[in-house]
Amino acid sequence: MSEWKNDNAGADAPDSREENVGRRSDSDSAVEEHAYFQKRKERLKRELGHTEADDSRMLVPSSLELGAGAVDRYVLSKQIVRMQEPRRLTPDDLDERRIIYPESSNRALVNKFRDLRTKLLEVSGGNNFTLVVSGAAEGAGSSFVALNLAAAFAFDQAKTALIIDCNLREPSLHTVLDVMPDTGLTDFLDDPDYDIGRILYPTGIPRLRLIPAGSRRETPAEFFTSFRMKQFLQAIRRRYPDRFIVLDTAPISESPDARILTELCDYGMLVVPHGRITPATAEQAATAFNPEKFVGAIING
Repeated sequence: MSEWKNDNAGADAPDSREENVGRRSDSDSAVEEHAYFQKRKERLKRELGHTEADDSRMLVPSSLELGAGAVDRYVLSKQIVRMQEPRRLTPDDLDERRIIYPESSNRALVNKFRDLRTKLLEVSGGNNFTLVVSGAAEGAGSSFVALNLAAAFAFDQAKTALIIDCNLREPSLHTVLDVMPDTGLTDFLDDPDYDIGRILYPTGIPRLRLIPAGSRRETPAEFFTSFRMKQFLQAIRRRYPDRFIVLDTAPISESPDARILTELCDYGMLVVPHGRITPATAEQAATAFNPEKFVGAIING
């Protein structure tokens, strides 16, 4: 397992300001600093299209952008509380879709994903991260694993999760979650002026958001190798300091998408269908990942 690395590249730095040493009291300096960061927060909110009524546009400026200690944890927790769901999936809905939830009667499945979540947190040192989940073959169940892992992270009322459907050839997450998206990831990547708030969708699961694949699905490798994709992943990591991000991709044995995205993300995970492929095929799929980012394989079946 790779060592956790926190990438500060691309983070906004506070504008330099002259200091009149000895001419200002400590209290004056504190007031000035607070006002500066407050103005910067408001500017970022305007640039990101944030409104109090629309939590789907919530891009929380992190300490990497506002300076050490500038993010108020109380404010973050209040923002998480305000993440309202237009509709809530009922326990029957979740059972039908094979999605875990804290009160599920399938305790064995819930505990397996909780254990997986714990192991990933140990690898990351408790920090948020971006994780690629890919199947060793078609029908391996990577979407099932990715969605339930994201749901497990959303169990924590102080955390949020985001799942991104990067399987542009056969996207399925919007169908499983009964979401009817107008736009998605490829629309955002295709238009430099696109508002990220337009591609974030509530899922019916508290604290879990979905970014669907999008309306354009040709040549996915071109989308994923673009500089805009790299910027997008860096931005959502930095601006959601309490959010865990899971990317569901096409099988690594059938496309280069998972390998490309793993290079842009923190970790990669393989889903192996039980009894359907040979050990040699599973090993070949595992070695396709960057070994420094590969966290392991999950047997699904």
